[in-house]
Amino acid sequence: MGLMQDWPLTVDRIIDHAARWHGDVAVVGRAWDGSIERSSYAEVRANAARLSNALARRGVRPGDRVATLGWNTRRHLEAWYAVMGMGAVCHTLNPRLFDGQLRFIINEAADTVLLVDGAFLPFLERCRGDLASLDTVILLDGEASGADIPRLEAMDTFVAEPSDPVPWGRFDERTAAALCYTSGTTGNPKGVLYSHRSQFLHCLAVVSADIFRLSARDVVMPIVPMFHANAWGLPFAAPAVGAKLVMPGGRLDGASVHELIESECVTFAAAVPTVWQMLLQHLRDTNGRLTSLERVVIGGSAVPPAMIEAFREEFGVDVIHAWGMTEMSPLGTAARPTSLTAQLALTEQAMLSTTQGRVSVVVDMKITDDQGVELPRDGVACGRLLVRGAAVAAGYLGHDKTALDEEGWFDTGDIATIDRFGFMTITDRAKDVVKSGGEWISSIAIETIVMGHPAVTACAVIAVPHPKWDERPVLVVQLTSPDAVDGDALLGFLDGKIARWWMPDQVIFLEALPLGATGKVDKKHIRTIVDALGAGRMTGETE
Repeated sequence: MGLMQDWPLTVDRIIDHAARWHGDVAVVGRAWDGSIERSSYAEVRANAARLSNALARRGVRPGDRVATLGWNTRRHLEAWYAVMGMGAVCHTLNPRLFDGQLRFIINEAADTVLLVDGAFLPFLERCRGDLASLDTVILLDGEASGADIPRLEAMDTFVAEPSDPVPWGRFDERTAAALCYTSGTTGNPKGVLYSHRSQFLHCLAVVSADIFRLSARDVVMPIVPMFHANAWGLPFAAPAVGAKLVMPGGRLDGASVHELIESECVTFAAAVPTVWQMLLQHLRDTNGRLTSLERVVIGGSAVPPAMIEAFREEFGVDVIHAWGMTEMSPLGTAARPTSLTAQLALTEQAMLSTTQGRVSVVVDMKITDDQGVELPRDGVACGRLLVRGAAVAAGYLGHDKTALDEEGWFDTGDIATIDRFGFMTITDRAKDVVKSGGEWISSIAIETIVMGHPAVTACAVIAVPHPKWDERPVLVVQLTSPDAVDGDALLGFLDGKIARWWMPDQVIFLEALPLGATGKVDKKHIRTIVDALGAGRMTGETE
């Protein structure tokens, strides 16, 4: 055995480090009323410690689940570190889920305390009687005037009572730290229980040069919500390197995001494509500029090449395309160049930037056929994507069965290729791939091309049954304006860019495409809509 100190990797060390060595660095947050709150890492750490003391006074013990229901704010950040630091489990709830899903999640997790933004109190008024384990509700931010919720307390009052200090850490690094549930697009959401060790190692991977390249010189804004797989690890990563942290609250429209980026000199931000699309539209409508922003992370769904080009060519902002999932803490890959890919032609380098990218040292992956045989990394072979690593889930809360195969691999449910440089490309979700005539059609590949059309705001390709080919693709589109383009023109836009037999049989226009709990287009809902419409052919028999 080595002769090193026993120094458990617990996340309280991250905010301790920030308070001790970057204590004066700013933490800026937009409050519920739109005002800007200014704090520092030293203040965040002190406030989090007071909240830990108050929670312990109320009976919270290590291992208890403490839920949060809030936007990205300073107080939500303090709640994170307060709960995890004392050895309890911070359970971030997604307010975009349906009431029934939230009730199921809270009851399965047996949450005892809920810290909630005022904006989400109506959920508690509707469901309070169905949440058996919940005995304390604390208002993080906002107003509770008129709310009919028993035992609701304001944060300032809750932490003001004298409490004995609670030590942080001093437990095994494998102790549970946080709980996130999947979005529940294929049944009830499932709980992913992160450990302190997994989050610490994930944080070190995130800040590395080949992933997000974060440093104390950065101003970091996690637009992706804290309830979306822990804001992709950024509330850990920014204090770990001493970067200024900007929390945007609940105002994520293009104008609000732009104003905060410019006023706080943000250099790095992360969000799903729908948010970036709103920002780009706002910038174009107002002739706005991005004077401080250096790079953005786009994840959650495939990034249209047109979006990457717009950021780089119009605004001089580098784009990092990243991929992951709740079960991976969530980062899996990032499309960052290597010394070998830097020697390729510019067009080839541009194509690699649209892939999901390469793994970090804490992740391993492979693709297999249906028999489990590993496929070559040639950029052509396409198979099921399997992953394993230090921050990859082994199972789900409340489920006895492991989520891994006999060799410890987790099946992501994605279909992918991996090229000779190690760049992985998601070609589809296994449940979304169109199986036509025994061959696969990638819905993502078609969607990515269609999103490059200037008249398209959002789109989705789904499979519909076909008597001859088993399934055929249908393209569902949301336009910038009702008469911006017709179906034939969109199919013409695809002509020559995809195989002829991939061409969608029909184009359906919707006023707005439904979004799921994480901001992605909800294909499950779209399939219901298309079934109700009785999808038929518009373009004739496919050759």
